Amino acid sequence: MKRILVTGAGGPAGVNFVRSLRESGEPYHVVGADVSRFHLEWPDLDAAYEAPPCTDPGYLDFLNALIEAEGIELVHPQPDVEVRFVSEHRDRIGARVFLPAPETIRVCQDKHASAALWARAGVHESASVLVEGRADLERAAAAFGLPFWLRATHGAGGIGSTPVESVEAAEHWIAYWRLRGRRWRFVAQELLPGANLAFTSLWDRGRLVCSQVRERIEYIYPYLAPSGVTGTPVLAVTRHRPDVNEIATRAVLALDAEATGVFCVDLKEDADGTPRPTEINCGRFFTTSHFFTAAGVNFPALYVALAFGEPVPALPPYDVLEEGLHWIRHIDCPAVLRTEDELRAVPARSPAAATT
Repeated sequence: MKRILVTGAGGPAGVNFVRSLRESGEPYHVVGADVSRFHLEWPDLDAAYEAPPCTDPGYLDFLNALIEAEGIELVHPQPDVEVRFVSEHRDRIGARVFLPAPETIRVCQDKHASAALWARAGVHESASVLVEGRADLERAAAAFGLPFWLRATHGAGGIGSTPVESVEAAEHWIAYWRLRGRRWRFVAQELLPGANLAFTSLWDRGRLVCSQVRERIEYIYPYLAPSGVTGTPVLAVTRHRPDVNEIATRAVLALDAEATGVFCVDLKEDADGTPRPTEINCGRFFTTSHFFTAAGVNFPALYVALAFGEPVPALPPYDVLEEGLHWIRHIDCPAVLRTEDELRAVPARSPAAATT
């Protein structure tokens, strides 16, 4: 029985990771840790521990004490901040991890640094302007035109992001966050108007094990953010996009030729419909990892097997699921998996069909 510790287990991504393990048929012993003891009521755990924040000086001692007490063999950190902590301290943690190299994680978690590396590698030609003041915002407006995209260099869920209609608005946006005590660094980039795409992939020492593209159609509570992006989708659908597969693979390998573990690439289409990578979340899964498990390919279970050096089923490197599978979910609403033909609502454009 594999003994696994999941940190951040009470968040939606942690819950879905654990749910996938439980549906694998393997008798895992799964231990969860989270800063909220209440959130640990959600995942199906064999043991649950309230954790200090990973910024706490005693966090490493807490992890190692938990690893020893529960006989943990593999640590899977789910939140980005804990991925970074576990990565940086991997030599002092008493269990295995299945993470990319520390430098890879540092670069992936810095949206300006990753964009700069992609530009140098020829993955895309779009510049990225690090914003320190008004002069940088004016330089961004000259480079990209208005509107352009402004966001924090670090963080998930569209943190600090907004389309910028004027340099003055961008100045006020940054000042607002500064007044709230957020000392984020900001980066300006081209505003990409097309489809919002995601490439989930598993790697083993530079070998792509499997991957799947999905398109995010609708977000949870989009009206709560100026950008309309709130981090997790209400509606997503599997896509077969060779162009996305090609550019996402290049984006990963440009950052790490020996890519290992999970690499989740975010992409947006430009005005011509060409997919462009915008960031990579590595070392942890997207929130909706259970989508692919329900559809027939259990990425978290494959990840665990790879972490233990076990053989995994032979899968195609790309498009492991059929196209057009819809994952539909919301707060307090159970997720459902549907094809287009299985949707029960009569399309609004065909009201007469309801009476035939």
